[in-house]
Amino acid sequence: MGPDTAGIADLARRNHVTDTGRHEAPAIVFGHGFGTSQRMWRFVAPRFEEDFRVVLFDLVGSGDSDVAAYDRARYDSLHGYAADLVELLDAMNLDNVVFVGHSVSGMIGALASIRRPDLFSRLVLVGASPRYVNEGDYVGGLEPGDVDSLLDAIDSNFLAWADAAAHTLIHDPERPALTSELAESFKATDTAIARHFARVTYLSDHRAILPRVSVPTLIVQSDDDAVAPVVVGEFLAKHIPESELVVLREGGHYAHLVNPEELTGRIREFLA
Repeated sequence: MGPDTAGIADLARRNHVTDTGRHEAPAIVFGHGFGTSQRMWRFVAPRFEEDFRVVLFDLVGSGDSDVAAYDRARYDSLHGYAADLVELLDAMNLDNVVFVGHSVSGMIGALASIRRPDLFSRLVLVGASPRYVNEGDYVGGLEPGDVDSLLDAIDSNFLAWADAAAHTLIHDPERPALTSELAESFKATDTAIARHFARVTYLSDHRAILPRVSVPTLIVQSDDDAVAPVVVGEFLAKHIPESELVVLREGGHYAHLVNPEELTGRIREFLA
């Protein structure tokens, strides 16, 4: 069966799909995190174009996606985004893809791989977390009060939150342009969508699904990530059956911006 041309066109508009690299080669698909877009992968994704078909997309409501396609009910959980990913891969007639998901897209990819394991050959989870909130013996990195404060800040003054969050999430004082870029990316997101997506992201709990991930998985955490600390990566590695954990020396929550060389090398080692 060939690609669904009409379906691809519709989904290309919905998710602002970028399709480069070697189309006859296996596909590597990149998903971005909260409040950003596929642009965040520009230091990593092109490094795979000689060996892979490289597909990037924007989550609905983010980047240059079709904001009119944002359905609050569909995206009231990460399952809606996982369904989008499956629809996109089916329409493009892609299977056995390598999916590289940053932050919330890591769990979106995990959910999609459980729904349709035939579509995925490998997962790479970069700064991902199944649960951001500390609970009992589980350490997610944020206390419940911290999350409440974060969501209140997004609700009350989203622009101020964007500036503060960008400085916390990127640890690279020598490259302030990256911090400014992240802040502007946050600010460019529709405020109502950002508020909703923040709750879906930070209040989610996907710990129970991890043992159902059946494809080989690389878990990448940075040793200075303020959102998804190394202990979260250790939890993922313990509960995803066929997985391995690597810890980057630096990168904050945005290793693909701050430390793209090491991240690219780790992904290539995993795929070799």
